[in-house]
Amino acid sequence: MHPLRVATAALTLGCSLASLSSLSAQTPAPAAGTFLPIAQRIDLKDGDTFVFLGDSITHQCLYTQYVEDYIYTRYPERRIRFHNAGVSGDVAQNALDRFDEDVAAYQPKFISILLGMNDGSYRPFEQVVFDRYQAGMTQLLDRIQTLGAAAIPMTPTMHDARAARMGPRASEPRDTYYNGVLSLYGAWLREMAQQRGLGFVDMYGPLNQITLDQRRSAPDWTMIKDAVHPGATGQVVMAAALIADAFPKTQVCGITVSQKDGKWLVNVSNGKVTDRSELDKGAVTVKSNALPWVLPADANEGYKLVHAGHRMSNEKLTVRNLATGSYEVRIDGTPIGKWTDAQLSSGIEIEENAATPQYQQALKVAELNQRRNREFYAKIRGEYAALKGQRNKMNRAAGTPEEAATKADFEKHHAAMTERVKALLEGARALEDEIYKTNQPVPHRFELVAVQ
Repeated sequence: MHPLRVATAALTLGCSLASLSSLSAQTPAPAAGTFLPIAQRIDLKDGDTFVFLGDSITHQCLYTQYVEDYIYTRYPERRIRFHNAGVSGDVAQNALDRFDEDVAAYQPKFISILLGMNDGSYRPFEQVVFDRYQAGMTQLLDRIQTLGAAAIPMTPTMHDARAARMGPRASEPRDTYYNGVLSLYGAWLREMAQQRGLGFVDMYGPLNQITLDQRRSAPDWTMIKDAVHPGATGQVVMAAALIADAFPKTQVCGITVSQKDGKWLVNVSNGKVTDRSELDKGAVTVKSNALPWVLPADANEGYKLVHAGHRMSNEKLTVRNLATGSYEVRIDGTPIGKWTDAQLSSGIEIEENAATPQYQQALKVAELNQRRNREFYAKIRGEYAALKGQRNKMNRAAGTPEEAATKADFEKHHAAMTERVKALLEGARALEDEIYKTNQPVPHRFELVAVQ
């Protein structure tokens, strides 16, 4: 059945605050004095689907795109499907309203959740508002558990008060207190995740810490110009947080060449030697199992701020026992740089070297996925945002003379939207097919040439 062929009547309605205790009871409590173990890091298998559920920050299709790029290049042998389920302005209850159609219908194995920015209502802490957030998130976590998927709760992101004060619409006391309100929401969510034995991602900490570090030298620096929605730089920080907290740490490839008893030996991690016949001439052909994590050019600042290359790719070439001197490294005949014997002995990292064919191949993957998100998924998310507007209009008309007409309008809009989204999904999948043709590693000939 197509994911969008879900009857409107099946859309899940939200819970009242009074039902919070019954919702919590759906999660089996451990015996007194015992605690559930925290879930292991994500082990994506071929054919799995990962859904990013959230509000406008997910709707931006940026941190989600960057995480997709990571998976496409790190696990090219696995066909993983991704679905962005972010809608601008959403709170937890809105996510519940569209859960069956926009999440469950895709039969996901993993669902990350980024909500809270809107749930706090952009004002100082109020218990009734917090209770509503707790109720919605509790029901959402229960729905995911019932679905048989693994939930990955994530803290709300940062509200940048200084950026707000620099803008034309500064608002006090919100701009003094709201970042702290989000911290409290995130702390509660972390505790809930631990009680349920779920994995958890801290988005709030890295965004705040990097902002603080940068303002030591540039007091007006920000990566959230409107105080709420991180730009590309902040979205890379978010992607790196999700990858670091949720996925296993792996190396793209490590090649070590050394000499022993007059013979050259080569060892490869996360790859294999496909031709060693030229070792005595300073060349070896290697096929890596992965490509480096490369992002579009507008993400470069964030990539460098989180040291993404070293931390999350680490594509390394090490050559030991060389004669003293300088050497040029060539890949498939193209020079990629010059290093001394000492530098090569310590190991050189090449994951950020744009001259390598691996980097260029990974960049093509990132550019294809950027198109997939801009041309198709951004429009899909726009369709769901418009549907929310129609649903809200229908709900407001409940019990009034306009109820029947607004319900008919909603159903008509929903049917037309379903067809538009279906076409957009087909376009996104065509680009996904192209991505999975482009991301396949190929053998490369590494050569070392002595230079003056």
